[in-house]
Amino acid sequence: MSKHKKMPIRKRLLAYPLSVLFYFVYALLLCIFHPIQWLALKLGGYQAHKKVVDVLNACLVYSLRILGTRVTFINKHQFNPKEPHIIVSNHQSTHEIPPLGWFFRELHPKFIAKKELGKGIPSVSFNLKYGGSALIDRKDARQSLSAIGFFAKYIEENRRAGIIFPEGTRSRDGKPKRFSENGLKILTKFSRSSVIIPVTINNSWKLWEYGQFPMNIGIEMTIETHEPIRVADHSFEELFQKIETNVKSKIHQ
Repeated sequence: MSKHKKMPIRKRLLAYPLSVLFYFVYALLLCIFHPIQWLALKLGGYQAHKKVVDVLNACLVYSLRILGTRVTFINKHQFNPKEPHIIVSNHQSTHEIPPLGWFFRELHPKFIAKKELGKGIPSVSFNLKYGGSALIDRKDARQSLSAIGFFAKYIEENRRAGIIFPEGTRSRDGKPKRFSENGLKILTKFSRSSVIIPVTINNSWKLWEYGQFPMNIGIEMTIETHEPIRVADHSFEELFQKIETNVKSKIHQ
């Protein structure tokens, strides 16, 4: 793995205190919303829990402004929340997760995440375990494929949106990696009425361009949607090629 670049001294003078403040606020939000999520789920069920998660995501998105970072959602399309969706995106940073959850909130977005995130992280682990997302073991292919299959059936039956990152792991320099077919193939097999939303994320990786501390400042992150594609209208091969081409076409190099 390549070493991070060295942050200029002038930028560091501002980045250190802002990063301390950001991480403090971020951790505080996760800790505050953890018991609120638990209460909402126990007393109000799924809908109450989702509203709490929506507010948490909004707070996490706006907390990035402490670093001078802004997240812009570019969308020219209409989505029907009564239909299931599969959101397919490139992956650059963990800090794009709250914006995806917030901007697509009307579609009830759920994630495919590694099982390690299902425990030990306030708010995040609780939401992944009880909010409808799928936890997979990357070392166990059978478990992973089975979990994605159940997840696909869940979004199909409940009209949710499943978010998948076909690259598997985040790009540390923004350059797109090869898309893997397996997860998306299972999603489209068991959720045939889904609408695919290809999404391109730019500049999320720059937040950790110099490492996780201090974080970079003054970043303009964008999340851009492409023309929706109906699963039933294409063969998987056509679908996969179209998705990968659309997503990568707008990645800034």
